[in-house]
Amino acid sequence: MYKILLLLLLSLTLYAQNPKAFSALGDIIYNNVGKIEKLENIDDYEIYKKKIQEYVIEVKKVKKDGFALDERINDNKMKYLNKLRKLAQTNDFFVRSAKRNLDLAIENENSKLFSQIINTGLIDEKQSKNKIIDYYFAHSNEVNASGLIQKYLDNDKKLRAKKEYKKSLLKSKKWREMQKIKRIRKNDKLQQEKLEQQLNQEVQKKKLEIRQEQKRELSKTI
Repeated sequence: MYKILLLLLLSLTLYAQNPKAFSALGDIIYNNVGKIEKLENIDDYEIYKKKIQEYVIEVKKVKKDGFALDERINDNKMKYLNKLRKLAQTNDFFVRSAKRNLDLAIENENSKLFSQIINTGLIDEKQSKNKIIDYYFAHSNEVNASGLIQKYLDNDKKLRAKKEYKKSLLKSKKWREMQKIKRIRKNDKLQQEKLEQQLNQEVQKKKLEIRQEQKRELSKTI
């Protein structure tokens, strides 16, 4: 009966918190697993899809072991620690990969990949803030201000002001482009009318020349 109660308690707390045993290492893994799982939906991680799925399953299994260790259902601490260390290597790989792909996305101006990577949650928000914001304002017409970027904007009045200025600038640019297009269309229309007028004049001139030539030919036969 005691074991049944422990198992029930274990199932209730399984997703509410992380195991206490070796939490300094475990928390990093457990808190990141959902973020790493998001990589599965990014095209650039297609080759890692199976590895990500297997990793997520393994983390869940090891997390159960951790709770069992906390509840003294399991007492093999070293086995649990070794599992955590192995998972930590995979965690670190994907964290480094996300950082590297963020830099590549910025370098190649790949706004889709940029948005996907920053919204996984794997990017160090403080360390990467400047380059993320700089890219956003340079490509605001391609990048949706949601997730991490919106968080930056919400927490920074200066950034919000810069966003509004950029928005007004884009509207102004769009208005100028529309005016330019109108002028171009107007000029094209004037040029077309001028060309048609010239063609009409040439046609009339040609007709007149033909009539005069016909008259001369006719006069010769009389």
